[in-house]
Amino acid sequence: MASKATIYLDTNRVISPISPLLFSGFAEHMGRMIYEGIYEPDSPHADENGLRKDVLEALRELNYRAIRYPGGNFLSGYRWEDGVGPKDQRPKRRDLAWQSTETNEFGTNEFIEFCKKIKTEPMFGVNMGTGTIQDAANLVEYCNAPVGTKYADLRASHGYKEPHKVKYWCVGNEMDGPWQIGHLDAPEYGAKAREAAKMMRWHDRDIKLVLCGSSNSQMPTYPEWDRTVLEYAWENIDYHSLHYYAGNNENDTASFLAMSAEFEAFVGTLEGTLRYVKAKRRSKHDVYLSWDEWNVWYKARLVHDVEGGWGKAPHLIEEIYNLEDALVVAQWMNVFLRKSDVLKIACLAQAVNVIAPILTTKDAMLKQSIYYPFMLFSKLASGTALDVAVKAPEYNTKLFGDMPLLDVSASYDEATNGHAIFIVNRSQTESITVDLNWQDRAPKSINNVYQLAGTDPKLANTYESPNNVISVKVASPTINGKTSTITLPPLSFTAIETSL
Repeated sequence: MASKATIYLDTNRVISPISPLLFSGFAEHMGRMIYEGIYEPDSPHADENGLRKDVLEALRELNYRAIRYPGGNFLSGYRWEDGVGPKDQRPKRRDLAWQSTETNEFGTNEFIEFCKKIKTEPMFGVNMGTGTIQDAANLVEYCNAPVGTKYADLRASHGYKEPHKVKYWCVGNEMDGPWQIGHLDAPEYGAKAREAAKMMRWHDRDIKLVLCGSSNSQMPTYPEWDRTVLEYAWENIDYHSLHYYAGNNENDTASFLAMSAEFEAFVGTLEGTLRYVKAKRRSKHDVYLSWDEWNVWYKARLVHDVEGGWGKAPHLIEEIYNLEDALVVAQWMNVFLRKSDVLKIACLAQAVNVIAPILTTKDAMLKQSIYYPFMLFSKLASGTALDVAVKAPEYNTKLFGDMPLLDVSASYDEATNGHAIFIVNRSQTESITVDLNWQDRAPKSINNVYQLAGTDPKLANTYESPNNVISVKVASPTINGKTSTITLPPLSFTAIETSL
């Protein structure tokens, strides 16, 4: 017999508008993300510009609202001028971050063209490692200034007279990390980021800037790093970043499926830090959070092979994603909606091959399990996030104590009357019968129910069996007044699309 739960929904209980940028991605010059990922002129699937048409189509379905580029750790040693101009004149360089050779045949303008192909906003990073504040300002001029000065004219000479109008900019990457090229202590980075931000914004006052926050919640400098750099740069930036990669190294599926507790705690700490710094500075300026690297990553560990390295596009961290990984990704996105008042940008790391929802060979492409929850949130979650009340049975976890078996979020878009409910059933063995209780008004219809489920948490898609873990349409439940009842299988993610 299935356990019972109730979800209470009310469109008057609004958390915040949902920023479309929560459904964004990340493309770094790392492994096979760029070369043999989105850009592979030798593939039978390549278009006239060398971009993979099959990958472009899959990325359009994910509907990334922005893509962060070109890194990542790669960013902190990157000279952006290497990647513009005639390709036969671009230098090849050793990339110290990933011990590989960077050919620079794909750079700023190629990335802009890629973004146009999938209709997404470019989100550029500037080098705060080996780069100077002048380098950062020059890149903004190159991308956004009208012709008539050196770097804008350089862009025009490369075939782009009109400005690219890049709006979102990351001021460095993970500068708190000792692994980072040009790593800085918090006061050093805070001061450098402040001055870079000033110069960048003097070129274009409409740009939005992201400050480097803690690389993860286990850093010994967290959250002191965040407080310090925010105090230096508060008035000059718009977002503060957080990065986190989740894993199940202990093979503790019960705790892994409760990771949303850790994600919410991370956001909560940084939300408190933002409030503290704003109060301390007596500021009227608001800064929001940008979770611009997030994903499950623990199975494909990173190994540098320096002596045998320095190749182009080495196979790095090509994680294979399974059912439990997809359920964690779905919960992560539930957290995005529940924290949408402070969290405004989120970039799934990465887009292709490298810890990604999509894998490729020269001839084929595979959508991994995590592709489907991201696609459903991106498609269905719009308007405002709702504060959902949930009554559900609990289960015990080693890491987080007692946790509810259901993890839930919901959205409502007044402009379209579109309403979506997202539910993860964490139980590994139990179905749960859920009463959906609309408290303010009854839905007109339940349009679609999409579900991703299975009996084996370790089941993954393969090129030979690509449909092992995918979302499928299931029967929509009937509506009885203001209530509808649906039974959710164990180890499942369900997205319910309704009209109110």
